[in-house]
Amino acid sequence: MKKSLVDLFAGCGGLSLGLEQAGFSPVFVNEINPVFCETYIYNHNIPKENYFIGDINELNSNLLNYKELFENIDIVCGGPPCQGFSMANRQRIIDDPRNNLYKAYLNFLKEVKPKFFVMENVKGMSKKIDEISEDIQVYLGDEYTFSYSLLNAKNFGVPQNRERFFIIGNRIGVDVKEIFKDILNDKNNVGFTLKEAIGDLPKLKPNQIKNNTSIENKDCGFKEVDYEYKNTSFYKFINNNRQINKLYNHKNRYNNDRDTKIFELLPQGENSLHSSISDIMPYKSRNHIFKDKYFKLKENDVCKTITSHMKYDCNMYIHPNQARGLTPREAARIQTFPDDYVFRGSQNNWYAQIGNAVPVKLAEVIGKHIIKHL
Repeated sequence: MKKSLVDLFAGCGGLSLGLEQAGFSPVFVNEINPVFCETYIYNHNIPKENYFIGDINELNSNLLNYKELFENIDIVCGGPPCQGFSMANRQRIIDDPRNNLYKAYLNFLKEVKPKFFVMENVKGMSKKIDEISEDIQVYLGDEYTFSYSLLNAKNFGVPQNRERFFIIGNRIGVDVKEIFKDILNDKNNVGFTLKEAIGDLPKLKPNQIKNNTSIENKDCGFKEVDYEYKNTSFYKFINNNRQINKLYNHKNRYNNDRDTKIFELLPQGENSLHSSISDIMPYKSRNHIFKDKYFKLKENDVCKTITSHMKYDCNMYIHPNQARGLTPREAARIQTFPDDYVFRGSQNNWYAQIGNAVPVKLAEVIGKHIIKHL
């Protein structure tokens, strides 16, 4: 039987999907952004009443409405936004009003009492682990044991340099340090380069038609189109050996002539300071600030960290050999979403959802080493 999963701050479902691939089954989902949740709903067969689209604090105030759903939950996962963890900030993070979602996550765990929990966040949170440990102790008492680790997605088959902080806890007597040891020793996955991840997708030309996001053609791409994939190792890896016959969310965004020229001239691995674009760089007087305003990715390396900044522009994510930024589907592949995972909403929203997600195949490794203890 599948093990039950509750996903908080679920976004479009990257962490959930990886845990699903490891054998868990989502029974309840919380996400405040309705468009992000629309993507989750579209890609899952879960009853609408098992979604809470809204603030987790409101959910915590209405837990009795879901009492039967929350009985005997195997795992709760989520990455609560936590802005107030600067080392210069002398206020405890639990008391910082910017961290009310982190506090709400602990409150949820306290009331629901899952067998396991997974908390994910930016690597800077590791500097506050002493405070976090105290907070977990205060909220959950001695019933839970937990441990933590920084994990880099590139070590688990994900073609991306993405380091994140994970805390795993449980109340069934499992030594979590052993789980992390198993995760860190999991070398079954072959590393993939950016070229291996996106090189088989259709080539696109620069999109130079402004304010027309509805345009679709073979030059600038499609929201959905029939497509025959090459049977590459990466294709089999992210799709779990399933055959997909549609290509989704592979659309280019508008770029002006200057940016397109920069995309053409800049060598792979170089940024805004490179001499090839010095005469057309629009920020020369502030290069020290904007050195990464433009960056061309290297095809024979892993990608830099995919972020939600892509919803504004993809100038920091220039395709290694096409004069354009990455498409949402290319970003999704770098995050190891399967090719039939469809992103809903506007194109900018696609980027935001993908950039905020936990890489699917990293989440799967984590889930695989938790589930064997259940």
